[in-house]
Amino acid sequence: MSPLVSHCYHEGLIGAISVKQREAFEAGVLFARAEGIVPASESNHAIAGALRQARQATLDGESPVIVIGVSGSGQLDLPAYAEFLAGEMADS
Repeated sequence: MSPLVSHCYHEGLIGAISVKQREAFEAGVLFARAEGIVPASESNHAIAGALRQARQATLDGESPVIVIGVSGSGQLDLPAYAEFLAGEMADS
């Protein structure tokens, strides 16, 4: 992890969550269908985290602004998307 990100985490400015592969790719597919952009697999994890936050905010009656970074297209990740859509992806 980069020193800046590590420092921000240590100072309590940011948090970290764990997202498994299938949840991440489910979020990526939802994003692709909604936005017309196939995100890179690392972006899928951020999208999944944002979806968690948004769903919890809805349950809590809140409407926060949630910002994510989509770092690239999923062109190189198409085999992984095919594996996910075929139901063959391991959840690691």
